[in-house]
Amino acid sequence: MKVESCDILIQGGGPVGLACAAWCLQKFPQANITLLDRNPIDDAELVAADSRGIALSHGSKLLLDTIKAWPKECADIYRVHVSQAGRFGRALMTREELKQDALGHIIRYRDIHLTLRQALRTIECTSPHFIWRHIDANSNIENIKAQCIVHAEGGLFKKQDWVESGRDYQQSALVGLVEVENAPTNQAWERFTFEGPLAILPSHYGPHILNLVWCGSPESSESRLQLSDEAFLKSLQNAFGSRIGRFLKIQDRRLYELGLNYRKEITQANEVWIGNAAQALHPVAGQGLNLGLRDAYLLAEKLSTLFSRSEQDITATDIHRALTEYAVSRKIDRITTIGLTDLMARVFTSNLLPVVMARGLALSTLQWLPSIKTTLARQMMFGRR
Repeated sequence: MKVESCDILIQGGGPVGLACAAWCLQKFPQANITLLDRNPIDDAELVAADSRGIALSHGSKLLLDTIKAWPKECADIYRVHVSQAGRFGRALMTREELKQDALGHIIRYRDIHLTLRQALRTIECTSPHFIWRHIDANSNIENIKAQCIVHAEGGLFKKQDWVESGRDYQQSALVGLVEVENAPTNQAWERFTFEGPLAILPSHYGPHILNLVWCGSPESSESRLQLSDEAFLKSLQNAFGSRIGRFLKIQDRRLYELGLNYRKEITQANEVWIGNAAQALHPVAGQGLNLGLRDAYLLAEKLSTLFSRSEQDITATDIHRALTEYAVSRKIDRITTIGLTDLMARVFTSNLLPVVMARGLALSTLQWLPSIKTTLARQMMFGRR
């Protein structure tokens, strides 16, 4: 069996793995990288794949712009309205407060996946030592020897082949596209119900077709999935209220199970885990992919610096030291983001009166103390790097 060797082996051809490879090659075109991708070579299958809207922060847009991997079709968020159903407390965040072009963006998952593939193909043309290998369940990869192994195969909660730390929220997210009567343009709504967050987000289809993410118990979510369109829209109207008029149509309803799964240690010897392979988060506040892209960008900085050194021999100690430094640099951002999303997922589903009062006060505090609101918003937009 012929042994293949490379400096960096990236396992996983999703957005985070693709982005990591692209940033490594952009920073050091001579990098000897092999990318293992379980997706088909042809983009045709992906064009008809996952069309759910996913939130990307403005910080993620700035990062992806560096490799020309920003999709043409997206919906910008200029304002975010946060409230809780049937209780006091609300907060409004605007791009003007933060002096940014946008607070965030809603992209179809398949679009970000395809755009990153196209960007990597462009970079691949100028990188002589880059191998993009498409594999399946029967592929033999044991003959690939790498100095550094990057695990970027994440997957969704309960579909991952690893479980270390976290919790099952006993929630499912029902997603779809909903047509509304009178929605303000470029505004996102996050409304916390007694079962969990209910988000109405912009889409590139226009001001009246919006993305829906409705979190609830697995039983309630499954029941809503089975409702007729008319009954579903009535239930949604009761839960959300009339702030954006009547809900007129619903399409493409699907369910995703929700939970938290994260690794306490993201490096071991010459291996490192990033994106959903390191942490799978609740979708509240839409932080999962954003945190993964920051992982990929900062790991690419560290690895490209290491492997571009003039010395010929990079030892296992050098790699271990570099990965340890990377893990230390990611610690605060990971802990903050994981902790924040976990807290929001649990606190905003409690019906205990003291908790209900406390979260109402928290939302009111955000509204009336701009410095706290700005700090929170900047964490969600840019993380801590």
